[in-house]
Amino acid sequence: MNRGDCLRLTIERPAAGGRMIARHEGAIVFVAGAIPGETVDAEIEKVQRGTAWAITRQVLEASPDRIDGAVDGACGGAVLAHIRYERQRALKAAIIDDAFRRLGRVTLEAPVEVTPSPADGFRMRARLHVRGGRIGFFREGTHSLCDARLTRQLRDDSMDVIGALERSLSVLDRPTIAEIEMSENVAASERALHLELLPDVDPSRLATLTAIDGLTGVTCAPVDHPRTMELWGSPFVTDRVREAVLTRHARSFFQGNRFLLPALVDHVVHLMSGERLLDLYAGVGLFSLVAAAAGHGPVTAVEGDRFSAADLKRNATGQDITVIVGPVEKFLVRPQGVWSTAVIDPPRTGMSKEATAGVIALGAPRLIYVSCDIATLARDARLLLDAGYRIVTTRAFDLFPNTAHVETVIAFAR
Repeated sequence: MNRGDCLRLTIERPAAGGRMIARHEGAIVFVAGAIPGETVDAEIEKVQRGTAWAITRQVLEASPDRIDGAVDGACGGAVLAHIRYERQRALKAAIIDDAFRRLGRVTLEAPVEVTPSPADGFRMRARLHVRGGRIGFFREGTHSLCDARLTRQLRDDSMDVIGALERSLSVLDRPTIAEIEMSENVAASERALHLELLPDVDPSRLATLTAIDGLTGVTCAPVDHPRTMELWGSPFVTDRVREAVLTRHARSFFQGNRFLLPALVDHVVHLMSGERLLDLYAGVGLFSLVAAAAGHGPVTAVEGDRFSAADLKRNATGQDITVIVGPVEKFLVRPQGVWSTAVIDPPRTGMSKEATAGVIALGAPRLIYVSCDIATLARDARLLLDAGYRIVTTRAFDLFPNTAHVETVIAFAR
């Protein structure tokens, strides 16, 4: 197999990441734009160590689950948009099962339930890129822009704001912005932007250029700069989730699906046992505050990101919550307390070796692991099982319809 070769392939099963698995003369081929059961002609894009990556060029035997005229699957967040939604959910359940079996050496007792989400306008958070005066998503594996509106992940009024911003910025005589972080509340009544500036630019004109109807606040800073300049309005958006009020900065992490947010939180809180809760990678306090309001205090919440931690401290004021600002690994070296339940919601990379060892050393009777990456979850689950935990329940939430990502929640007990 060589780059540019065209192969006729029968698609076997899904793979993590959104491609599908086929075989050619015994070699694995990861195929984009296909569905298990189909026969396709695919062009090889890359070959590495005997494994190939290919893209579907012609569908010879189509699945009944194929959607004709779907958006370009290479546009960010649309890799599964050519597949009927019920089949997407089934494929995600199969990916979870496969990852646990192959990476975690665990056979799940039953297929994982994947809670569905509306696919249009679900995103409350988005990272957009600015190139050549245009604002959009990247095409997969490139720095080439595509039209974010076509993916339907963002609301129409959100995209109208982005279009107005694009037109407003066109008067600048040189490129000024590299990336845009957009954060909305559930109702989209508040919408804040953070603009990541290119090196050595003058942001003085941005205050007037970004005062656009539909925005409630705009900030800016050079890429990776810890300080933020407020251009106008408020950089915060606020939601009430059950009895908890959660205010967060446009640069803070927050779960991105407006439709499944209450269901995800309810499920996690329902899994908690006992009265003392430890919330690791607590973010702005999503699980901590709702749990405290539900009577699961006292709560200890640990967060290392400076923006999320500042929001967490503000949100937790007056609550039965102790906030620890700093890396989870540092906290776990000498944890001061005993907890009946620990919630773990790490970044996509999962827990570090130090964090995993620290969580195991805690000996909490119950662990609730919330993950957006099934491969790292399966890896970490194996370590927890080897340390004496068992899986109580597994459930998934399709926070990212039309993408290959799925949020998975596992409760472990000793």
